[in-house]
Amino acid sequence: MDFSHIDELVFESINHLAISISALNPVMQFLSEKAEYLFYLGIILYWFTREQKNKKMVIVALFSACIGFGIGKILSHFFYRDRPFVHHAVNQLIEHAANASFPSDHSIGSFVIATAIFLFRKREGIIWLLLAGLISFSRIWNGVHFPSDVIAGALIGIFTSVLVYQLIRRWSFAQKCLNSCVDFYENIERKIGLRRSKDQSTHLDQ
Repeated sequence: MDFSHIDELVFESINHLAISISALNPVMQFLSEKAEYLFYLGIILYWFTREQKNKKMVIVALFSACIGFGIGKILSHFFYRDRPFVHHAVNQLIEHAANASFPSDHSIGSFVIATAIFLFRKREGIIWLLLAGLISFSRIWNGVHFPSDVIAGALIGIFTSVLVYQLIRRWSFAQKCLNSCVDFYENIERKIGLRRSKDQSTHLDQ
């Protein structure tokens, strides 16, 4: 029994849950289509918490995501694979273009951010990693990815975040660049704040 056959068998077992446990279908549809926005919202909120640590975490997450998606794009060209619904009868609960299935972009994006958060904030990171895992699982449940697609995406996301994090920790130049980015933004923010305060004072004096 080759790997692709095992992959298809696992896919069928998970995808069949859409029939046997149909009550969870709305949750799985939400996870596949909307839950990724929670990661975008999280990144925005972390950035504006006024903690340098969080800003560094966001930069690491975004830079890692660029690398991760780049790796995914290259792999999708060299190892092109059709979506499960193209050649198989599946329980497809969400609409999706019949483009490359391997690796899963949703898994890359969610795991790259979740891993970055975990590396900086362990307790919260565990919750984000669980959410990333649920998003990946839902993509199989809803019939748009094979298990190996989401596993590969998760590994790419984890690998790129750890790589960038370790690079910054061990390479002083990268660390200086990161600190400079945060300092540059905070200086701009401080100047804008001072200008607003000055404008408000002028307006009150009038």
